[in-house]
Amino acid sequence: VQLQASGGGLVQAGNSLELSCLVSGRTINNYVMGWFRQAPGKEREFVAAMSGSGDSTYYGDSVKGRFTISRDNAKSTAYLQMNSLNAEDTAVYYCAAGFSALVLGTKYPRNYDYWGQGTQVTVSS
Repeated sequence: VQLQASGGGLVQAGNSLELSCLVSGRTINNYVMGWFRQAPGKEREFVAAMSGSGDSTYYGDSVKGRFTISRDNAKSTAYLQMNSLNAEDTAVYYCAAGFSALVLGTKYPRNYDYWGQGTQVTVSS
């Protein structure tokens, strides 16, 4: 199973960016898809997650109301739409897939089975 995150880049504060995560090697219908981020010198932080069916979504407090997670199971792809970006959003963003994350807790990296390589998002103020 491979996860390929893309869409990162350099943006000005206040602008938007959409990340994508393409999963290959396995269908994602039964997996929670999550996004995490890690800034230099900081721990990996939960950003957002969505249940396999798409019925349930979860967000970290720092991104609520600004970021939106979505998924297209037919395309084996998850997305993270990021609006109103600010300098504190600068980090490497990782996508992850977790079979039991919904039960064990979507906010914890340890509950995800597969990880992408990360994509850098830099927000200039």
